Amino acid sequence: MKRFFTSILVVVMAFTVVSPAAFANEDHVTANSLANKASSAILIERDTGTVLFDKNADEKLPPASMTKIMTMILVMEALHKGKINMKDKVRTSEYAASMGGSQIFLEAGEEMSVEEMLKGIALASGNDASVALGEFIAGTNDAFVKLMNDKAKELGLKNTNFENATGLPGKEHYSTARDMALMAKELLKYEQITKYTGKYEDYLRQNTDKKFWLVNTNKLVKFYPGVDGLKTGYTHEAKYCLTATAKKNDMRVIAVVMGAPTTKERNAQVTQMLDYAFANYETQKLYERHQMIDDVEVQKGISKTVQMATSEPISVLMKKGEKKLKLKTEIKIKKNVKMPIEKGDRLGTIIVKNNGKKVTESPLVASENVQSANWWALFKRTVGKFSQTP
Repeated sequence: MKRFFTSILVVVMAFTVVSPAAFANEDHVTANSLANKASSAILIERDTGTVLFDKNADEKLPPASMTKIMTMILVMEALHKGKINMKDKVRTSEYAASMGGSQIFLEAGEEMSVEEMLKGIALASGNDASVALGEFIAGTNDAFVKLMNDKAKELGLKNTNFENATGLPGKEHYSTARDMALMAKELLKYEQITKYTGKYEDYLRQNTDKKFWLVNTNKLVKFYPGVDGLKTGYTHEAKYCLTATAKKNDMRVIAVVMGAPTTKERNAQVTQMLDYAFANYETQKLYERHQMIDDVEVQKGISKTVQMATSEPISVLMKKGEKKLKLKTEIKIKKNVKMPIEKGDRLGTIIVKNNGKKVTESPLVASENVQSANWWALFKRTVGKFSQTP
């Protein structure tokens, strides 16, 4: 094991104070005025997960099409692990084609690439595309919904249950503003997702007589600088919902509003929340996502070591105008890692402290797959150790 990163690293960070006046209409926004026309809401800083504001954030409510954030998490996870790729062709089943509500009008038997289907979900909130991609990943719609609920448990979402991949109404289909923010935080680990959620318009079925114009249901991607996602939602029961994300400088925030009375109010509530965040807070990035941290020794693997990397960007958050922080970074390595190791498996934890108090922590994961070594390779390795013994 390399010793450099197993010791505690001391980092002194200097922060530049940015005037709240640098952002239009932000100087008068206060926490007390936020989300006053929504059933529930929450505002978090993405990297640390720090809650900057919340209102009834744990109230179980129908999430409508914001459900598709979890659908997209599973799509991006499958892409990241190499189980599917963007060029794979997805065949539309009769069931997927029968979805009502928002859709890209897939016909039974029609094929589109994974990337095209993802566009249909991210921009047009296509129910048919969501089901088709879910069936492609898991085999059946029911199996995909099970994956959604399993992932919710893995993420520690205590007040979420899915009955479908679309957000269409269901008696036991519910979530909360807090859980939606945590799902958004997870989805944003896959930074390329904003290539799709941040577009205002695109096309499907190019070069055919059925060319289909996609317009993003989240109008803030056009009208609020820095907004590049993530998902709107509407049903009669849920009213108007939005999970939005925006980035300014090094800080990315997530705002969730559920149960707003109109589209206009929904967008206004989210806009005020974003203004409040950028007027009052700033971050300093410590590590990028996928940044290599150390080599970890493994037993019984084809390789003797595996590279351990950050699973997501790691930053510290502070209020504007605060003094510089003195930070210590501690690396903890997981013991007795079992073989085989799959890319993304947790190998350790990175903990950042300020004056001895933890300010953030994040998993460290395997950057590659490591298969188990066969008995002959292990035998030769053991013999080699003995032959080197003086």
